[in-house]
Amino acid sequence: MTPASYLKSVLTYCLIASAAGILSLALWTGGLLTSIESAFLSPGHGTLVTPSLQLAAAIILAVSFAVAIDVGRFGGRRALIYLGGGFLGLAALSLFTSWYFAIDILFVPVVLAASVSAVTMQVKRLRERDIELTGKLIAASSKFESRKSDDAEHSLMNGLQLLDTVLSPSEAIVFRRESGGKLIVSARLRTATAGSLDTSRNSAWRDGVSLCERAMRAGDIILEKIEEENLAANIALPLRHEDRTVGALLLRIARKFDDDDRALLTAVGGQMARNLQREETHKANVKRSVLAFFSARESEQRMESLSVLNGALVEQGIGINAMSQLNDGVALGYLDGRIAYANASLAEMAGLEQGQTDNMTFFELLDRFRTDVFDEPAIALRRVLQTGEAYERELNFSDRNATYSLRIVLVQDNSAGVWSLPGRQAQGPPQPLCLALVVRDLTQLKEYEQLRSDMLSLMSHELRTPITSINGFAELLTSDDQLSEQTREFVTIIANESQRLSRMIDTFLAVTKLQRKDRQEVFKIPLRLDVVVTETLAGMQKAARKRRIRLVEVPAQRLPPVAADKGMITQAVKNLVSNAIRYSPERTTVTVSTSLEAEAIRICVEDRGYGIPSEQKEKVWEKFYRVVREGQEKDEESTGLGLSFVREVVEKHGGSVALESEEGRGSKFSFTLPRL
Repeated sequence: MTPASYLKSVLTYCLIASAAGILSLALWTGGLLTSIESAFLSPGHGTLVTPSLQLAAAIILAVSFAVAIDVGRFGGRRALIYLGGGFLGLAALSLFTSWYFAIDILFVPVVLAASVSAVTMQVKRLRERDIELTGKLIAASSKFESRKSDDAEHSLMNGLQLLDTVLSPSEAIVFRRESGGKLIVSARLRTATAGSLDTSRNSAWRDGVSLCERAMRAGDIILEKIEEENLAANIALPLRHEDRTVGALLLRIARKFDDDDRALLTAVGGQMARNLQREETHKANVKRSVLAFFSARESEQRMESLSVLNGALVEQGIGINAMSQLNDGVALGYLDGRIAYANASLAEMAGLEQGQTDNMTFFELLDRFRTDVFDEPAIALRRVLQTGEAYERELNFSDRNATYSLRIVLVQDNSAGVWSLPGRQAQGPPQPLCLALVVRDLTQLKEYEQLRSDMLSLMSHELRTPITSINGFAELLTSDDQLSEQTREFVTIIANESQRLSRMIDTFLAVTKLQRKDRQEVFKIPLRLDVVVTETLAGMQKAARKRRIRLVEVPAQRLPPVAADKGMITQAVKNLVSNAIRYSPERTTVTVSTSLEAEAIRICVEDRGYGIPSEQKEKVWEKFYRVVREGQEKDEESTGLGLSFVREVVEKHGGSVALESEEGRGSKFSFTLPRL
């Protein structure tokens, strides 16, 4: 307790004790307690002696203050035991002293002052608890009711639009009941052909309001046929939640109304009732009187807040019901280890019946998924609780021929301070709420991946061997001087196409391997990118000279290393340089430069080629996309995978790619990697 609050408590005790003592003293001095005093006095020897006014005031005030402190600190129930015993003892003492010593110890005024002081202090304690309870209740309900009036109306309109898709009413009106019982329009949906019912003088309007009032009194849906129209009817539904009617819904339909429509209408009406109740409770809780503890109206408002809170709990139960429909296994556990919820999918994956999880702890449930890589569930759980970070593992159960992904998460409440009293909202870090276990069946996915792996193996081995043979024999045939010119041309085409197919398979396998995160191997080592560029250009000079392209390196001085896989980065640079050579005219230059930019190293490949149209710049990084220049066909030697591979590699290393190009003036491809 702070010094300020302690001083406030002492002053309160003094004020209540003084008021009770003065009241009792005034009644005593006025002779209003004489008849009661005579019952606790037994005159025996001589004239009865009464204390002076000053002494009487001191005794009464002292006892009153002592009782106020006792009740204020320990409560009425505990203090009643001591006060009751004290009063009985004091009554006996009054009878004895008055009979034997002829002295009046002021039993009646002392007891009266003590009783008034005790009752007042207990009422004060109850009022404080009521304020605290009401504050928490309002704060809890405010978490769900803090919508503006236009937001509440928007929610009601959404409900009407939902009904419109099923019942197609010509008019739908939501009425809110005010404190006086009058119905006020809160939301209205009307078709373009509906008649106007805007004025209270309109008989149809009055009939509709009357129908709603009857439905609210009956507590059920009332359907009233419209005689002049076939199948048309007015439907009135009371909007109720927790036996509280907050309004009514009026519909005018032109079709038959059956039991299936009744179920939907009742459900939507319940949601609208909760929306209206939230809105009204929020308005009522804005101000609260000092005498709220003694006010029936304030008690009614607290009941409304409780209804709002219960309604919110009903709506939040939607999430639990939705989780029961998930194919993934989901379980929620309290922080004491009990299981709050587990859906049927999780029970099935754990090899349990649906009801068996009710009597298990969260630890016992985790033990059902114990494998060689998840052999200590308690340690994993402790790490989640200590760090707040999710724990993830892929579990393989050979006996079940199943593979699951397991994830344990600590769910936290980000709305800190929502349970505090208004004006005293606490600020702090998110508070842990519960543990969540999510298990996903990856068995079928792994089977697909295995099939994909088998296909890749087929491409890598079964296709590569015949392609190599075709290419080798084609090259041998081209060296035969006895071939005719036409035959040599055909054999050359076979050799070129087989080489292109081989390159396509190599690039496709490289991209696919990079995307397979579970099996890819990226060995990052300290790497000097200028050295990679020098080595790559040295190996590509022959191909450049064949197309009469000049390769120029512009190295930077003292470049720091990067953490990268040398093979992948070398292939990425090679792809960029190959593209530059392929799409550059003869007798032009391809420049490859390296530079230091803040915390990254950039490699840039610049050519003086045909350039790339602006609308195709973003597409060139996509798989199998090839640039088509106006008046020309796609380059048949290109696979459309080279730049896609570059982007995959760079992004896997935490870098980024870029492109600058202008048609007819060349292109500049570049990428950056974080420096060490």
